[in-house]
Amino acid sequence: MRIEIWSDVVCPWCYIGKRRLETALAGFPHRDEVEVVYRSFELDPSAPQVGHETIAEALGRKYGGGAAAGRQMMARVAEVAADEGLTFAYDEATHTKTVDAHRLLHLALSVGRQHELKEALLAAYFTRGESMGDHDVLRKAAVAAGLEPGRVDEVLAGDEFAADVRADVDQARAFGATGVPFFVVDRKFGVSGAQPAEVFTQLLERAWSESHPAISVLADGETCGPDGCEVPS
Repeated sequence: MRIEIWSDVVCPWCYIGKRRLETALAGFPHRDEVEVVYRSFELDPSAPQVGHETIAEALGRKYGGGAAAGRQMMARVAEVAADEGLTFAYDEATHTKTVDAHRLLHLALSVGRQHELKEALLAAYFTRGESMGDHDVLRKAAVAAGLEPGRVDEVLAGDEFAADVRADVDQARAFGATGVPFFVVDRKFGVSGAQPAEVFTQLLERAWSESHPAISVLADGETCGPDGCEVPS
């Protein structure tokens, strides 16, 4: 079973949703047969590469009320994050592009280190307030996650995997996603938002039952499945 998650590395609900899904997976009996893949989604492709505006200021500008209102919004989300064991401290983080972080996540996917890098980037941003537009920050996280330094530098120096990022965003729109996080299981079931772990558990169980129909063996040796019973000759 494959779970694809469209998210951004500067989306607080994406981090919360990640933890809630992990909680559901921890109690799922078929966890070892579930593949999780992170897909790219840019909340603000027009953001600058080098940020000069804090997230609190950006939120206050977008929704009104200035930086003070922005900090209040962030504080409310931080309370929810704390319930999932996360400590948010990104009040002074700057509003920047995230495309380079997503390109590195595609590199990480290609070498089997995507989960490590995703967690490293989220932690860098939300727990330390580090900039996702800063190549030094991205490089440090990528190398710590196990990526080869030379390849990291090559990707950051060019536009490798940019087409993959765009393809992910286009696919999310094709699915009708209006926000992130957005979870898709086996390209059949979709859930939007940082749902409670119980909702993810229900999603996992339903998707598993549909892809693995129950089969029972009767006492006389008949094997019965979703399309009927086979009687030995």
